[in-house]
Amino acid sequence: MTSDHTLKCLPLSVRPTLVIFLILTPGKLFALCSTIEVNCSEPNQPALLKALTPVFNLSAIRPVINMTTPTNVSIYFTLYGILGVDEKAQLLLTYLWLSYRWMNEFVTWDPIQCGASEISLPRDLFWVPDIVINEFMDEDTAPTVPYVYLHSSGLVRDAKPARVVSSCNLNIYTFPFDIQNCTFTFNSYIHYAMDIEIFLGRPAEKITERSKNVMTTMGEWELLDITSHKKHLGPDDGQQFDELAFHIRVKRRATLYVVNLLIPSCFLITVDLFSFLLPPQSVDRSSFKMTLILGYTVFLLLMNDLLPVTGNTIPLINVFFSLCLALMVTSLLETIFITNLLSNSADFSPIPHWVRVFVLQILGCLVFLPLKSKEPKHSEMKPSPVVALQKVNDGPPEKTEPEAEGKALHELRSLSRDLQAIRLQVEQQQSGSSSSEEWVQVGFIIDRLLFGLYILFISVSFITIIVIWVNSYNQ
Repeated sequence: MTSDHTLKCLPLSVRPTLVIFLILTPGKLFALCSTIEVNCSEPNQPALLKALTPVFNLSAIRPVINMTTPTNVSIYFTLYGILGVDEKAQLLLTYLWLSYRWMNEFVTWDPIQCGASEISLPRDLFWVPDIVINEFMDEDTAPTVPYVYLHSSGLVRDAKPARVVSSCNLNIYTFPFDIQNCTFTFNSYIHYAMDIEIFLGRPAEKITERSKNVMTTMGEWELLDITSHKKHLGPDDGQQFDELAFHIRVKRRATLYVVNLLIPSCFLITVDLFSFLLPPQSVDRSSFKMTLILGYTVFLLLMNDLLPVTGNTIPLINVFFSLCLALMVTSLLETIFITNLLSNSADFSPIPHWVRVFVLQILGCLVFLPLKSKEPKHSEMKPSPVVALQKVNDGPPEKTEPEAEGKALHELRSLSRDLQAIRLQVEQQQSGSSSSEEWVQVGFIIDRLLFGLYILFISVSFITIIVIWVNSYNQ
């Protein structure tokens, strides 16, 4: 004798399976647990629907005869579109066609007797597994499908679209040549693995192939492949959750960013590089470089919308742009320094000895601007007028009158002092001109040295960035 509010399952003594009989009595509930074999009075849908009425009364329980038997749910999907990526929020927006299949052990029928091997019925009339995507981060706004298919063998086929806003650990360091790997994890929300087991309903290769064939909304993203693996979550005491994880690899199409961002930047940095060929002493090179910097700044402001919002890391392309801008500013500062050196060389003190040795001799040979050797001028080989005059005065004295001799000697001495003063002034001017020429030579050597370092730094930096991008894109 059973107590009140007890469900009693009695074995059937009849031959094949019969209809479940639910007997409701005051305070007692008796049930005969068995499979419902549907007998249709006519081979049409109304008769089949009427015969399935007892099955609809069991929609609140898991459709198994033995409660220890798990319900096997097979899952697969088709990736119909990649709607976008939110780098800042670390979200991936996709549109999926989901397909679920499981067995309802409470019902079977003869397709010939009932006139149909399957029938579509409202979803609310059946038990539906509570399969969710763990990475789901927002409401599903896809259209709802109110029907499922029920086959004569008891197989239930459920298919519906889903707009999935899923969390994804996005790595945008190699933008725009980045490849993202996002995961969709399917599992029951409350049922353990002993109640619901999840299986892959279609090979991952076929899922990938079909997704590529039907995909119409990709935008800047290209689907590479879809892989899957099954795992269990939870302790090893029977309270585990069955999970099926799909890994989706997508690659960004970089053509737009290469044409709109990288190529213009390379053009501007190349123009700045060749601006070193302008002679700084006769052309205002600094104004040209300032115009380039201003144009590059405006370019970055206009192209800011194409750059990703920074997530966990700073993209390498931002480093590339910062490097280009820093090189332009550095070249402008170098131009200001060289222009100041060339313009004010006449006012500088004589060049120090260590500068003459290190810059003019060592660095000059290194940059192919050696110091020119000074050959004595033809005028320097001639004796000065004062010396010649002194030699004339040192000759044998002529016999002249005393007064005439005194006046001539006085005039010659006065002329000698004037010539000596002129000579000293000329020598000082020649010495200053020589010092100015040396400072100008120092400026040219430094300008060419910095030009070579500029080329070297640009080459190494660009090659490093390109290698990182290529390795990332070919993974």
